[in-house]
Amino acid sequence: MASKKISSPKSRMLKPRTLAAQAMGHIDPATKAVVMPLHVATTYLRDSDNQYRSGFSYGRADNATVRQAEEVIATLEGARAALLFGSGMSAATALVMAHKPCHIVASQVMYWAFRSWLVNEAPRFGHTISIVDTSNIAAVKRAVVPGKTKLVFIETPGNPLWTITDIAAVAKIAHAAGARLAVDSTVATPVFTQPLKFGADIVMHSASKYLNGHSDVIAGALACAKPDALWKRIETLRSQHGLLLGPFEAWLLMRGMRTLDARVHAETRSAMWLAAQLVKNPNVAGVLYPGLRTHPDHAIAKRQMSGFGAMLSILVKRDERAAIRTAANVKLWKRATSLGGVESLIEHRASVEGPSSPCPPNLLRLSVGLEDPQDLYDDLAQALAKAVRRK
Repeated sequence: MASKKISSPKSRMLKPRTLAAQAMGHIDPATKAVVMPLHVATTYLRDSDNQYRSGFSYGRADNATVRQAEEVIATLEGARAALLFGSGMSAATALVMAHKPCHIVASQVMYWAFRSWLVNEAPRFGHTISIVDTSNIAAVKRAVVPGKTKLVFIETPGNPLWTITDIAAVAKIAHAAGARLAVDSTVATPVFTQPLKFGADIVMHSASKYLNGHSDVIAGALACAKPDALWKRIETLRSQHGLLLGPFEAWLLMRGMRTLDARVHAETRSAMWLAAQLVKNPNVAGVLYPGLRTHPDHAIAKRQMSGFGAMLSILVKRDERAAIRTAANVKLWKRATSLGGVESLIEHRASVEGPSSPCPPNLLRLSVGLEDPQDLYDDLAQALAKAVRRK
């Protein structure tokens, strides 16, 4: 990761991991507390000449605690600027709405709610949408129309099949056509991938997931390589539509990011071990995890990721009913939506996503937490055995 210079007695160049752990080194000037205070004010005092030299005027547009969390995210992504939103969906939809009516190319394998919004709601704003397999570079080339396509939106790894899109290759295609590239890097996290280094223009995160890491915040983030006119438009939309993240949520998010590096490395080690064990389980028909050498996109993942993340999916032998029974029989894994928390989650995604889902009906999505991996495996193995054995 790139280093960033911050103010310190020795003016050292520190890595993002250090800056995140110390919340950029901020110390409360009033109390000297190592944890920054929570700023909840919604309105601010004008100067005697009617100006706002503090930089704050009203809470719907900006907040000091939000700014501090944005600074950490921008540093982690090697970005010029970052903006926080009330959810990942509000961040992604603001990005689309900031564009004039245009053609947008997006990943087929991505968070289902945003894919649904693109297909069903974005056309109401004048956009035309092409949903393609962005892990297939030839398909991306065919879909992008020079002069018409203005945004290519990819998610990598793609939830919940964990397909990998070559960021650098897609960036080259997008830029040659006059389009921007945005990357949903929620699962990779900035610990393992910094998309801006591979040519992306904007990075998006559902900050509810790994950035926060404790299943107690709903938040979204965008980070950019260059704060251009589009970025200013996004910022304006955030203010006008009331999309700013609340200060308490921003404070919790900043707390979560202080342990981001340690959490995702530990969870990823467990996910890699679990994937290797599940491949050998007689009740598993397949394991989808980019860290496995048998994964079709493993080489690309290895090139653009320093770690493969803590998400994987398994294909349960027999059928959909066996998969649902497996989820019903676990004791330690939690049957719940979302991912990226310290607790391990399991979910039958086809039931959630409906008929348009690209998920096989026997797929279970696994979010690996901080529990002992042997405990996690034993629990899943007994559930699989019961579910597959039952007729």
